[in-house]
Amino acid sequence: MKLLLDTHLLLWAAGDTDQLSLAARAMIQDPVNELFFSAASLWEIAIKLGLGRADFHVDARVLRRALLDNGYNELPITSEHAVAIDTLPSIHKDPFDRILVAQAMTEGITLITADSIVAEYPGPIRSV
Repeated sequence: MKLLLDTHLLLWAAGDTDQLSLAARAMIQDPVNELFFSAASLWEIAIKLGLGRADFHVDARVLRRALLDNGYNELPITSEHAVAIDTLPSIHKDPFDRILVAQAMTEGITLITADSIVAEYPGPIRSV
């Protein structure tokens, strides 16, 4: 199964694995699954690190390299993803979460998230 990890799951998988649920850990560690990260997540991390957010204390460049070195696939943001946002219901206002949902829907990749609000979107989204 193709899995797109949301930003917090990426951060936890890369450095704070105790934060991952057993379900998330099992999905990430299952060699059958193909793991993806979005350019939007790295963008979010870089912005929030610059704002001094304590929960975003990772260098996005280092994280990107580590993800690629560990077999993750990078999912760029395309214009198709951007325009798909207008089809989403107004469940969540966070632009980073909304682009992740649009990417998952457009690409047919299951977005896994620990955010109960993001999990309310229709489409290939799984709360873990």
